[in-house]
Amino acid sequence: MAHLSIEYSRNLAPDLDMDAFCDRARRAMIDTGIFPIAGIRVRAFAADHVSIANGDADLGFADCLLRMGPGRSEEARATAVEEIYAALEKFVEGKLSIPFALSLEVIELNYPFAEKRMNTIRPALNARGENNV
Repeated sequence: MAHLSIEYSRNLAPDLDMDAFCDRARRAMIDTGIFPIAGIRVRAFAADHVSIANGDADLGFADCLLRMGPGRSEEARATAVEEIYAALEKFVEGKLSIPFALSLEVIELNYPFAEKRMNTIRPALNARGENNV
């Protein structure tokens, strides 16, 4: 289980293809080798109303929150942060015409208080012959 939620300032839209950004994040998550493919989700939401730093309208951000299931070592979590962040950082490099901040945080789920048992994606991917599901 690894879900990446991206909240971003809407003013990135002219410069940044958010579908491609999400896809790059998904591929980076797979490339770490840490997460089963069937558990990966990436979603992005534009923030319509923001006030950043000094309030200038030409400032932007993408704030990424990676929720993952428990049990991964601190080293694995650090690797995930570094590799995913680096992939996203490289993706936006040279694309943005406004000052921009990128952040990524990892939260490990506490399963007695997080339920995920309804998932038919894993069996479907297994049936299609996918690896690492």
